Amino acid sequence: MSANAVVYTGAGVATLLAALLPRALGKAPVSMPMVFLAAGAVAFTVIDPLPDPDPIRYGGVALHLTELCVIISLMGAGLALNRPVGLRRWATTWRLLAVTMPLSMLAIGLLGWGALGLGAASAVLLAAVIAPTDPVLAGEVQVAEPAERPDDPGSAEDEARFALTSEAGLNDGLAFPFTYAAVAISVVGVAPAAWLPHWLAVDLLWRLACGLLVGLLTGWVLRKLFFAAPSEKFRLAEHAEGFVALAATFLAYGLTELAEGYGFIAVFVCACTIRAGERSHGYHRVLHQYVEQVERMLTVLIIFLLGGAAVTGLLAGAGWREVVVALVILLVVRPVTGLVGLARGKTGPRERAVISFFGVRGVGSLFYVAYALQEGHFADQHAIWRVVGLVVIGSIVLHGVTATPAIRLLDRLRERAARKRHGDPDKASQTPV
Repeated sequence: MSANAVVYTGAGVATLLAALLPRALGKAPVSMPMVFLAAGAVAFTVIDPLPDPDPIRYGGVALHLTELCVIISLMGAGLALNRPVGLRRWATTWRLLAVTMPLSMLAIGLLGWGALGLGAASAVLLAAVIAPTDPVLAGEVQVAEPAERPDDPGSAEDEARFALTSEAGLNDGLAFPFTYAAVAISVVGVAPAAWLPHWLAVDLLWRLACGLLVGLLTGWVLRKLFFAAPSEKFRLAEHAEGFVALAATFLAYGLTELAEGYGFIAVFVCACTIRAGERSHGYHRVLHQYVEQVERMLTVLIIFLLGGAAVTGLLAGAGWREVVVALVILLVVRPVTGLVGLARGKTGPRERAVISFFGVRGVGSLFYVAYALQEGHFADQHAIWRVVGLVVIGSIVLHGVTATPAIRLLDRLRERAARKRHGDPDKASQTPV
């Protein structure tokens, strides 16, 4: 049997299923990533000529494949958000970033050090790579697409979907400084004098500021080109060219990386800046739909390979401690820190529970661990990959089974509350429950 023929046949089947499954699954408590995770595990168990999916041996492939998927997903997340940026409008997001994420990192780092016996650098790395909420695998609990009339109360995002989308868009980039800290500790040692000044000045302040500024500038220039170019020939919004969303993604990311900033931050900020121009224009939906299709194809490939890696050695040697730590991260750390961060906020108790529980871990975590292990010197790299693999696989299954029922229940409760308070179910998205 030709390995080449098997790969092409599998690619064709997978691409077709990527289009059909979201519609076929409908309201079933099964997500597309769950299906392809299982398909990868089965395929790599029964088909011999498939290539080796080991992310440790092929770290460069894992790094660039996950990197591409994440930046495209970040563009989609930013374009989907209908709500303008603001301190009060994004209050839930700021709480998740300023309180929930640091507390999660602290708890995960202590678990890695105390329960798994990891060294300081490895424990910091584990905290950094698992803390961010993933923008790739959380489609069931995020904003679906740009609204054509975002000012219409009936089309406004509910707080749960908005919070999870905006959090995923920003905290994927905010995990990078701590990944750099782990790499620095692995190279020069724990002593703060050896790495802290450079980390504060460059890895934290400069790279974050650079990502923010380049993202704003790139988004502003592209927004002018899309909607306000002097000549209609160059006003791309009039021609419905969806693939230029990739141009925006690659420009924002590439320019920021050239300036040694955080490209993840830049891509999301660029997307939000583009979205802020002509907010009701249908071109935003064209851009988002194209990005979503590319993202879905990359997600299928990555999750399929993750399923294959899980059965061909990635999880070999995993003991009960690592399984327990993965479960604690998913079932205790994220929910508890989420509730702490959202306490006394504008969300209702059920919304807080959903936002806190659905801190999906996924492709972003795979990228960060692949990146750090290439840049640093970590003695515990197999253990780190095992824990990250367990957390991501556990998140795919746990959140995949519960996302659809939980979000449907929340929608029904909001509609019921809106009828009681306003007599208008169209105001459900504005009604906390």
